[in-house]
Amino acid sequence: MGSALDGIRIIDLSRVLGGPYCTQLLGDHGADVIKIEPPVGDETRGWGPPFINGTASYFQGVNRNKRGLALDLAREEGREILLQLLEDADVLVENFKTGTLEKWGIGYDRLHELFPRLIHCRISGFGADGPLGGLPGYDAIAQAMGGLMSVNGEEGGDSLRVGLPLVDMVTGLNAVAGITLALHERTRSGQGQFVEAALFDSALALMHPHFPNVFAGGSEPRRTGNAHPNISPYESYATGTQKIFLAVGNNTQFAKLCAVLECPQILEDERFRDNGQRVINRVELRGELEAVLSRHNGSEIAERLIRAGVPCGPVLSASEALRHPHTAHRGMLVEIGSYKGTGTPVKLDRTPASYRNAPPAFAQHSNEILAGLGFDESRIRELRESGVAPPAFDSGYHQVDCADCKETIKPGPLGVSQ
Repeated sequence: MGSALDGIRIIDLSRVLGGPYCTQLLGDHGADVIKIEPPVGDETRGWGPPFINGTASYFQGVNRNKRGLALDLAREEGREILLQLLEDADVLVENFKTGTLEKWGIGYDRLHELFPRLIHCRISGFGADGPLGGLPGYDAIAQAMGGLMSVNGEEGGDSLRVGLPLVDMVTGLNAVAGITLALHERTRSGQGQFVEAALFDSALALMHPHFPNVFAGGSEPRRTGNAHPNISPYESYATGTQKIFLAVGNNTQFAKLCAVLECPQILEDERFRDNGQRVINRVELRGELEAVLSRHNGSEIAERLIRAGVPCGPVLSASEALRHPHTAHRGMLVEIGSYKGTGTPVKLDRTPASYRNAPPAFAQHSNEILAGLGFDESRIRELRESGVAPPAFDSGYHQVDCADCKETIKPGPLGVSQ
């Protein structure tokens, strides 16, 4: 049956994480994604170590199922090639600073006039207008300003950034949702539209249940470590070996927990008779449970508990999570030749995702893409030699003229200026 987005072409001008993560997910589900990088490459090619064949693993993690082309969009010739690519494209994804495309004469209004069916998705820090409109945004800044850091960390400790680029990746997911919504609406209207996913908005939208607690007149949310502000027991607990995480959401689950652990005295304790009392007395409950859990092997008791209907799991390292047999069973490990990656979390039964191409080397598919636009070999050579469409890097250094900075720079094999 193919994949859900077969026949959809996406021009990806985005760099770093939110945009590339979005377009990788769309590519996994069949879209033809053409990743266009500037002459110095996506900066994440150099975000290492570790490196794989000269390219940082960071880049490799979010750029499979794409064809690679390099264009200098600061030059008119580069923009003309982009417009040719957009003639039969369905979606444009970009994360340029607000005003950049407009300065080049290819902002949304102009593109919509030229290509009324085109869906234009911009991933930005704060959106285009308002008090912070147009300012650059980064994951950690969005975590700080959106309230996430204020609730992340140990009780009484410092605010902490979540240890992964959560806001960037959720913004990418929100962009996927916006694009697919716009594609669906286009089947009725025949018209494209502008889709915006901002890091600031995504950070605010992640603040559940803390914002609802504030709306309800509750006190200012505080850091509780691994504990849930509204539920108990709902945090990590020490055992005789590794830690486990319990997520007990109701009295029935709590009764099952006490039955498996053979501790009726905890179940019958008035301090723990319902969730409200357990939240009030969470410190005492933690002490009682850990005293019992200290007699158990963490992974073994976690297995017993979850099979008995108590939400529970061992706290695994990254390597342990990758080695877990259920990871492979769920199709979350992808191998394409020497490339290894994480599978898509979105599963469709009739039109499943497909993993066709490893992340492209810098400008790897330039000749193929330009030839598809009708350029002959001599014209492609001219574009390559002029720096408008730089060649693929193999090894050593290549001279590329940078129209933006009006000087010659030396990109290395990573596609990043040295």
